[in-house]
Amino acid sequence: MEVTLDMLRAAGERHLPGLLGVEITRAAAGLVVGELEVHAGLFAPNGFLHAAAVVGLADTACGYGAMLNLPAGATGFTTVELKSNFVGTARDGRLRVEARLAHGGRTTQLWQAPVARLADGKLMAHFSCTQLVLY
Repeated sequence: MEVTLDMLRAAGERHLPGLLGVEITRAAAGLVVGELEVHAGLFAPNGFLHAAAVVGLADTACGYGAMLNLPAGATGFTTVELKSNFVGTARDGRLRVEARLAHGGRTTQLWQAPVARLADGKLMAHFSCTQLVLY
């Protein structure tokens, strides 16, 4: 069965991606693109975007990518490592993530997912994660 954008959107609708407001805009082999509208509900007490919102956006895109790129016979995946390097923040606008498959093996996948402000393309965070493929 081919997974569509509507299916990906529906999968997260009643879970954390939906709660955050993650919008998946593109999915292709080894690539998932998503966006997130920045609003006060996603701020930390210091008045800036909470790091967890950025991680949630990036991890969602990588997770959907892992789902779409499982090797034959695999039944799922789980995250075994993730890392974020923050180089900026936002108080408004939209964020965009482009999650790309850097390694797709039988037992692991490595995803790279830079997060940038949509308006000016300025990098906010570099996210990477390793997924363990389950059988």
